Amino acid sequence: MIEGQESISQIPELKYAMIGGGPGSFIGDVHRKAIAMDGKARLVAGCFSRNYEDTLKTGETLRLDKNRLYRNYEELLQAEARHPDRPDFIVIVTPNDSHYPIARLALELGFPVACDKPLATSSSLAQELADLARQKDLLFCVTYTYSGFPIIKHLRWLISQGELGSVRFVAGEYPQEWLATLVEKTGQRQAAWRTDPARAGISNCVGDIGTHLEHMVSYLTGLEIETLCARLDHFGEGRPLDDNASIMINFKGGGTGLYWCSQIAIGHDNGFRVRIYGTRGAVEWYQEDPNHAKISYLDRPVAYLSRGRDPMCPRAQALSRIPSGHNEGYFEAFANIYSTFLTALDKKLHGQELTADDLDFPQVEEGVRGVKFIEKCVESSEKGAVWVKF
Repeated sequence: MIEGQESISQIPELKYAMIGGGPGSFIGDVHRKAIAMDGKARLVAGCFSRNYEDTLKTGETLRLDKNRLYRNYEELLQAEARHPDRPDFIVIVTPNDSHYPIARLALELGFPVACDKPLATSSSLAQELADLARQKDLLFCVTYTYSGFPIIKHLRWLISQGELGSVRFVAGEYPQEWLATLVEKTGQRQAAWRTDPARAGISNCVGDIGTHLEHMVSYLTGLEIETLCARLDHFGEGRPLDDNASIMINFKGGGTGLYWCSQIAIGHDNGFRVRIYGTRGAVEWYQEDPNHAKISYLDRPVAYLSRGRDPMCPRAQALSRIPSGHNEGYFEAFANIYSTFLTALDKKLHGQELTADDLDFPQVEEGVRGVKFIEKCVESSEKGAVWVKF
């Protein structure tokens, strides 16, 4: 197939403010570029750093009005809530410990929110945000990136149609090597805060990448965890939080699973992989080759799905951006999440009814479940790697 999809930018431009995402922030830049990809929203205000000079530098680079650059998140939210060009939503890309207070104040002031994961440092705080969003009737997106890939949409549809039969076993892994040495001692800012309990919360590895496994499997299969048994390792000398984890899962209804996430796995860059085995077939997807998936059947030849070349379900096809052989990746997946969230936000602002496709972005309840998953893994490990109820 040579033709690409028509532009999916169909709605008027919205406005947003960003908290976090200053110098040295990888994820803040990703959010800005993903939002910009479809032209559905523009950045109008920011508090990008705890250091006001860094905020000013970032704002100047982004060509923002200096009067809409703020010293802290409270100042931004209070001022922007009264601004005549008030933002339509707030993006939160700060370290984990500040997600809750920023999101809570944003919701209290009537702002929809898009927040990086994990949603909060405890499930009770995460649930407070979910309750407040529901009370205020505000949309809340938690950016679990990988569910934005078109092939993931198709595999989800395929599993929902019963193509695999009943799911028996799920194998998920997410190995990285970036913490194989004590890089947090070298001044690497991302490593420093992620390995600090005061900033990251009760978990590093499970909280950072293991939660992606939980969300992906839930999104693809609809399975709910019944019990789990986790061992969290601390291989970095003196490292207070986990850098490797092995997790066994029992799902409601009888299926089982095995998850492994690691940040000390030498030779792996970002090796997120999921394999789902049912009574009639199986699927396999690998994040570092995100445009292809393997689909196996008991009674048919193995199929290799190629995004852009092979027909997919309408939802997946609508989010496929470029012709076959031109790889869509991380930025496009992120943009698909934002495109969906912003379409829903625009329709809601105009009093239009939202469809299931409009709401096909990771919502606040999924963020709550992700934080609970982290807590249960830590609880199991601290008790000696015992089975705990979810």
